[in-house]
Amino acid sequence: MNGTLNKVMLIGHLGDDIKMHYFEGGNCIGRFPLATNEVYINKSTNEKITSTEWHNLVVRNKAAEICEKYLTKGDKIYVEGRIKSRQWQAEDGSTKYTTEIQVTEFTFLTVKKDTEGNKQISGSEPKSGNFDAPNSAIENDMPY
Repeated sequence: MNGTLNKVMLIGHLGDDIKMHYFEGGNCIGRFPLATNEVYINKSTNEKITSTEWHNLVVRNKAAEICEKYLTKGDKIYVEGRIKSRQWQAEDGSTKYTTEIQVTEFTFLTVKKDTEGNKQISGSEPKSGNFDAPNSAIENDMPY
């Protein structure tokens, strides 16, 4: 196989509210941590063990604005994206590294935040979008 693939699919809970950053020219990004859990039984102690993995997610432009509007800490979300590593110089001169998930598609599974008119978005009305293509719209009619 000659090609490569960089694709991530996660279902997890937001560890914090969306942190927005705005740039000149009108672009913006939103960042938030996502927790995924693995539960297993320790065979020697018969104890139930929960292991949590934290992922740093980044959403861009309209997707970031949608996430900020509807998501809060604790909400459950499905995301697809790609892994991206980056580095930068800290104020003290040291080089910092991070690995992030650049989100390209998402679906809200549960949301707590009220929409306009105090109407609650339920898991039966998932909101999603593919934000790779310009001028993409939110899809409300999901096949499941």
